Amino acid sequence: MGVRRYSRRLLRIAGSSQDGSLLRRFCVALSLLAGVCLLLPGCTPREPITIGFIGGTSGRVADLGIAGRDATQLAVEQRNQAGGIAGRAVKLLIRDDEQNPVVAERALRELIDQGVVAVVGPMTSAMAMTMVPIANQARVLLISPTVSTEALTGKDDYFFRVGSSNLANATQVAQYHLRQAAGRQTPRRLVAVYDLNNRPYAESWLDGFRATYVRGGGEIVKSIGFESGSTTSFRQLAQALLATAADGVLIVANSVDTALLCQQIRKSDRDIPIIAAEWAASERLLELGGKAVDGVVVGQNFDRGSTAPRYQAFRLAYLARFQREPGFGGVLAYDATNVLLDALAGQQRGQSVKEAVLAIGTFAGTQAPIVFDAYGDVQRNVFITVVRDGRLLVVE
Repeated sequence: MGVRRYSRRLLRIAGSSQDGSLLRRFCVALSLLAGVCLLLPGCTPREPITIGFIGGTSGRVADLGIAGRDATQLAVEQRNQAGGIAGRAVKLLIRDDEQNPVVAERALRELIDQGVVAVVGPMTSAMAMTMVPIANQARVLLISPTVSTEALTGKDDYFFRVGSSNLANATQVAQYHLRQAAGRQTPRRLVAVYDLNNRPYAESWLDGFRATYVRGGGEIVKSIGFESGSTTSFRQLAQALLATAADGVLIVANSVDTALLCQQIRKSDRDIPIIAAEWAASERLLELGGKAVDGVVVGQNFDRGSTAPRYQAFRLAYLARFQREPGFGGVLAYDATNVLLDALAGQQRGQSVKEAVLAIGTFAGTQAPIVFDAYGDVQRNVFITVVRDGRLLVVE
């Protein structure tokens, strides 16, 4: 029944002298008034804004996906507690990609079918290569916390990220080690090992490091690829690395594999320097690696020792909510989610979410502003971090 018909009936009942007692007429009129309200703008709760999260929250790289999921959830909870977006609640749909391309594709299609306006994720480059073509076709924005492959750099697509690309990260790590070599006659001769299951990340990271390191006088004597999994023999892999007679090892792999490989390396060589890519530098590395990862050097896109108020507020809230450190996955996912929520809050009529992000351009991050270029890429500082006594400490 339309608003006009409700109104006419309400007036007819209220004015009738043959419709029973005054009390009965009042109750019927009141119920009809409620019906009118339900049809008027602003009387009913507005539909929530639905966003998604996709990351590997099970399996070997679950530490990264879980940190990303939890930080995304925290950001959404905080936004809803603050009134949502223009009075609308934010609804979060979570999917586990299982670090499996088939599952990742299905998960993204499901979220698109359920009407998400954008997705935070994925968390690894291999999954991004599967998901980006689908997002492009559907014109649904992906904002990744941690994907850094060069294959998605400088593309006018529906993939944005809040961390630096592999080239930027690996270059600065290589430059650090070249500076460390200044006191020696020559830079170290490194042997590299990398994860073939996340090839878009591992190969482009290694290429970026190699280009800078070799140009500065260093040498990569050999590169060995391996497939991450429970059947991998890290003892044999460590033996193959040490057999090259290199005087340093570079590992481009996840936290679990890096920790297990370091344990095997240390059984044969307690002193050889070990460098790792930022993918490894979660709290899981410390838990599994123990003393074997002491001295491992990594570069990260956030400062673990930062006293920035926004970072400290987030860290304390995350610790209270989940009883563990957020790590780099949590910090970057929190930034990515708040970029999306701020863009939705500032979105103008007729703008897509992608256009809203680009129109705003600069967003407040936990530690520093996040500035997007025209392709949705950003540049962040790289903080050189070393494992000392079971802690990840920034040294430069």
